Amino acid sequence: MADYYEVLGVDRNASEDEIKKAYRKMSRKYHPDIAGPEFEDKFKEVNNAYEVLGNAEKRRMYDSGVDPNNPNAGGFGGGFDMGDMGDVFSSFFGGSFGGSQGPVPRMQPGRDALASMTIELKTAVFGGTEQVRVNTFILCPQCSGTGSADGSKPTPCPDCQGQGMRQKVVRTMLGQMMTTAPCERCEGHGNIITNPCASCMGHGRVRTTRSIGVHVPAGIRDDSRIRLASQGEVGECGGAAGDLYVDIHIKADKQFTRDGDDLHCWVRVPMSWAVLGHEIDIETFDGTKNLEVPAGCQPEDTVTLKGLGAGRMRDDGERGDLVVHVAVEIPTKLSDDERELMERFADSHDADASHVAQSSRPAAAKGKKGFFSKLKDALG
Repeated sequence: MADYYEVLGVDRNASEDEIKKAYRKMSRKYHPDIAGPEFEDKFKEVNNAYEVLGNAEKRRMYDSGVDPNNPNAGGFGGGFDMGDMGDVFSSFFGGSFGGSQGPVPRMQPGRDALASMTIELKTAVFGGTEQVRVNTFILCPQCSGTGSADGSKPTPCPDCQGQGMRQKVVRTMLGQMMTTAPCERCEGHGNIITNPCASCMGHGRVRTTRSIGVHVPAGIRDDSRIRLASQGEVGECGGAAGDLYVDIHIKADKQFTRDGDDLHCWVRVPMSWAVLGHEIDIETFDGTKNLEVPAGCQPEDTVTLKGLGAGRMRDDGERGDLVVHVAVEIPTKLSDDERELMERFADSHDADASHVAQSSRPAAAKGKKGFFSKLKDALG
């Protein structure tokens, strides 16, 4: 029985979130469209592991020694299961243990596909539609998925008589035994395409790169994953398409940072504006907005503009806030008149100052005037 925990690289006590995170990382790493076709088997192994460990009931079965991906498997120890028993019986009796194997249908469901895209912060705030390019299998345009160049239906295989399997005698240490194996001529399908399509070589699908529109919901977070149903790989001979999973990455913005549903930005204002108060215009994702810097504003004080943040994922139309941090520019060079004014303020307000208050936390300013408010009072 395969060790699914080892496949995903997680501990046996891993939480659901840890398993999901590990699966996303591994599926992205080994997806054939990203890592290359040689990793197809590894990608299937990762998906099989998550199919079990990502389901609470299947995980309980697996932890008790039963692999849900193999209905005939059991916890017999030493790697022996009912699949092994089936191989033994098929060697002796020429068929699969527990029921006969029929031909493999040509029409097979397609696999899921994985892609990633980077969007602007503004798109994450408002939502929108972005295009992502993916390299997947699509229905063959030449034969419309039939696999036949002339549209004719497959005919029964003359070698296996439509069974898909052929019996053959093999030599073993116990002597000659009868066993079954997929028919080499029809590859186990039980039928053959007499005139296969030259474009898809009888598979009914071809690989191509196409552009797909992705609806990005307002308020989406960085490293989110969006599922697009039936936009993955088309299956062989017109089989149902798998799903497309798109990982969303948000590009860093030059003006705003994001914290949850709120946006933050920083503005620098002259000291006089902070002392006396001032109205300024700032750029937002909603256009130019007026911002009032209150009189006596302290360095790193904030002014909040309600409802100008990111949309909320609960789809009720509400948005977070825009929090503006005020950075006050302290002049480094003063004229004689400016210095005289500052000295008058110092004589009036700081004459009795003898020490500096020191603390591990910012001092609470509630009910107390800040430096710039006192400066404003001193200057009349």
